[in-house]
Amino acid sequence: MQMKLNVKDYTRGETIKIIREWTTLTQKEFAQRIGKSKRTIEQYEAGTVNYGIDVLKKISKEFNIDIIFEKK
Repeated sequence: MQMKLNVKDYTRGETIKIIREWTTLTQKEFAQRIGKSKRTIEQYEAGTVNYGIDVLKKISKEFNIDIIFEKK
């Protein structure tokens, strides 16, 4: 099943958490798949660290997810 996610509907932290939970991976497993540390994923999900579009592009490619960007 393919996922489509419109990032305008969620905070940055929610976006990462929703994708990770959809993949059914732990934070550690998810981090390994995208080349980040578990701590970085924790910070993304908590909203204490922002990520760039490059992270979303990597996630999109790794998990075959359509990530939609629209202006609010």
